[in-house]
Amino acid sequence: MSNYYLRRTARVFVTIYLVATLTFGLIRLLPGGPYTQLRNELLRSGMSPEEVEGRIEALQNINPNAPLWQQYIDYMSGFLQGNLGQSIHYQQPVTEILAEAAPWTVFIVGVSTVLVFGFGIVFGALQAYWEGSRFDRALTVLSISVMSIPFYVYSILLLYVLSYQLGLTPTAGTVGAEYRGEGLSVGFLVSALQHAFLPILSYTIAEAGIQMLAMRGNSIQILGKDYVRVARLRGIADTRIATRYVARNAVLPMYTGFLLLLGFRLGGTVILEEIFSYTGLGYYLFDALNSNDYPLMMGTFLVITVALVVGVYIADLTYGKIDPRVKSGESNEAF
Repeated sequence: MSNYYLRRTARVFVTIYLVATLTFGLIRLLPGGPYTQLRNELLRSGMSPEEVEGRIEALQNINPNAPLWQQYIDYMSGFLQGNLGQSIHYQQPVTEILAEAAPWTVFIVGVSTVLVFGFGIVFGALQAYWEGSRFDRALTVLSISVMSIPFYVYSILLLYVLSYQLGLTPTAGTVGAEYRGEGLSVGFLVSALQHAFLPILSYTIAEAGIQMLAMRGNSIQILGKDYVRVARLRGIADTRIATRYVARNAVLPMYTGFLLLLGFRLGGTVILEEIFSYTGLGYYLFDALNSNDYPLMMGTFLVITVALVVGVYIADLTYGKIDPRVKSGESNEAF
């Protein structure tokens, strides 16, 4: 492995380490400490002080009465072993809760992001090719109008109209009650798609306009390049110029944005999943905040942050291979 890749890999591990350290510090800076409320509730229930401290130590996997440096070492040791403690509210290991919730969040974020970039690339390329036309002006106005409204507004409107008024989609959950605990089947997949339809649609509507304008800008830059003019002078068909010369090169700068959006959206699912009661990472993070469930809160925050860091890392390592012009300074990203 070259020094370049070693440096990038080292930065990723250092970033994750700093995030874990920051999480440890922020939680302990909260007013009253992370387990003051739980300790008082257990003492009021008649539990002895020794039993209370043992219960708290089991929950967070560290001794609450130990010096801060010892708590930090115990916390980091558990983090490296994948032990994030036990949820106070759900009475389950945090890793089990997150392992069950993460696939649902990854599903709606992944599908919606692919759809956003799919629509953005196709319609953005068409806008650029017919720059200044009535179609281009109309779609530009529509894109700006749609992207100016937050996704949670679309979520509430879609939920009210399609679920509560028309009854076309489920109102909550990730899958029907009759399929919970069941393995993969046609009924399970259909139910999962029905429950994920509105969250995916909300994200797609809110973000597609941004990607259309980004693709349009990239494509207009490519249309002005000398090799496109030469291709036209050679009499190459417009369809081939649009696909092989323009679209192919205009898509490349959007690659990094695609990976970064995947990571950022994991953190943005808090509001979305709460609106639809979709039990993914965002739903459990919001629930942990409401119930002062600090182990679950810390674990969810770490998973989301690590996902973003890994996304940036992959984009950093692979973009130069996808677009070799970056290494020579002949290309830059418009988005």
